[in-house]
Parts: sequence; C-alpha cells; structure tokens
Amino acid sequence: MRAVLFTFDTTHMALWAEEVAGAAGITVEVMPTPPGTGALCNLALAAAASDRQALADTLADAGVVYREPVPLEV
Repeated sequence: MRAVLFTFDTTHMALWAEEVAGAAGITVEVMPTPPGTGALCNLALAAAASDRQALADTLADAGVVYREPVPLEV
C-alpha cells in the first residue's frame, strides 16, 4: 500500500490533525516521525496516498500547520 506521511513541528498540531482528519472521515494512523524529516515533533500521521490532497485541504482549512507531506512505503 502506498501511503503519505504528514509531519509537524508540535505535538499539539499532530494531535489536532488527527482529530480534524477523523472528523472529516479521513483514515489516518499516528506513528513515530522517522528520522531525517526535519520535523520537530515525534508524532506523524500516515494516510493513504489517495487521501493526500483531501487531508491536506482539510488540515489547511482547519488551520493545522504541517510540513510538506512525503511518500511512505508500507
């Protein structure tokens, strides 16, 4: 399955993103942020690659600040 990883600079943003995604019906999985992403928070959200744009739009509309999503092979 191809997935995309959203990373954040604060735990608050990561947890808020999880809440916003769930309210929008977008399935995400909270996971540790892999090294080398440059993110300051140790939590990331993985989502299906097909949900990338919907999740990005949903987070942006809610005001959640995230880093540029990166591909994740799972």
